[in-house]
Amino acid sequence: MINIPKGTKDILPKEAFRWRFVEETARRTAEEFNVKEIRTPVFEHTEVFARGVGDTTDIVNKEMYTFLDKGGRSVTLKPEGTSAVVRSLIENGLFNETLPLKLYYITPCFRYERPQAGRLREFHQFGVEIFGGEGADTDAEVILLAKTFLERVGVTGLSLNINSIGCKTCRAEYNAALREYLQSREGELCPLCRERAEKNPLRVLDCKDENCKKVTADAPRILDYLCEDCKAHFEKVKSLLSACGVEYNIDPDIVRGLDYYTKTVFEFVSSAIGAQGTVCGGGRYDGLVESMGGPALCGAGFGLGLERLLLLMENLGAAVPPARSVALYIAPMGERAYEKAFSLAYALRKKGVSAETDHAGRSLKAQMKYADKIGAENVIVLGENELDAGEAEVKRMRDGEKRKIALDRIGEEFLP
Repeated sequence: MINIPKGTKDILPKEAFRWRFVEETARRTAEEFNVKEIRTPVFEHTEVFARGVGDTTDIVNKEMYTFLDKGGRSVTLKPEGTSAVVRSLIENGLFNETLPLKLYYITPCFRYERPQAGRLREFHQFGVEIFGGEGADTDAEVILLAKTFLERVGVTGLSLNINSIGCKTCRAEYNAALREYLQSREGELCPLCRERAEKNPLRVLDCKDENCKKVTADAPRILDYLCEDCKAHFEKVKSLLSACGVEYNIDPDIVRGLDYYTKTVFEFVSSAIGAQGTVCGGGRYDGLVESMGGPALCGAGFGLGLERLLLLMENLGAAVPPARSVALYIAPMGERAYEKAFSLAYALRKKGVSAETDHAGRSLKAQMKYADKIGAENVIVLGENELDAGEAEVKRMRDGEKRKIALDRIGEEFLP
């Protein structure tokens, strides 16, 4: 038997309706914020992610599914959504459209890492990207969209943590101070962070190693190094969130794991999914479009893993609307009745009514058991007498109530 690859998961019919609820809620929420859908390929040229994500990140260095195609070109399965959207933005000239340009996507992503609860090698991401909005209101709107979506799918008890990591100017001064501090305690860092301390010291703050956490607890804080523009931007973000009644915590340790972030960064975290508590993360990335060959166009957005979200919803007992049930099961008795049942089921489906009939030659008793098993709301038994009379008895399964119905009016009776 051939088994599913490690780190991947089948989404079976018994849980697919939960995914559909989450995805439909994401689409509805995004569109109510006037955010339009974009779809990009599952794989891109490797350079898209090397330039976009950053060559000092674990994603690029360790986790990407990269291979040579038959033309000898290096291509990579999409590890995250933002870089691919930026590539599309540049290639298709979307920056020439009315700004701000507000986009969302629901896409599969791939990272080679150790599978664990809520984290797989193939996962699915809901993301939002807004380009051309320079003000702090764009940052706040991205946060509010994520919050609205999470609330709508039944997630409670979330904490919003925000920080500012400044711009290139003030972060250069901070990086110098942080690098000097880390060098003074280099022997206490993990091997990876010793390398990071030189190449990209900000990434050390994101390390999960306990010794590194102890070292960085006393490290300089970026908020003390912000330039006046970045300070004012961050204060405006906080003011707008407060104006909308949104509570937040300032967490100077948030830096996000990708190189392209600037100024505002944020995370929604929960204690209901264990150590991997971040449910949604994002922020501003003003230099990303330009670094990938496009114009100097600012951006802000977030990414949210659907597997982790669904795990959180399950742990919280979040209510999910049940899967659509079969409105009518038609139980035929005999060949003539079967042909009529088959045509009636088709006529109902064309009208938008969920209908089913027998496909296995079951006895009437077995058909009734089957109807109950698939959750049919109503059942009609169709035999010679019913065909001759042109009407049949409908049984409502939840309480056993029965009533007569004309066969030529079934469609009108069961319209949704």
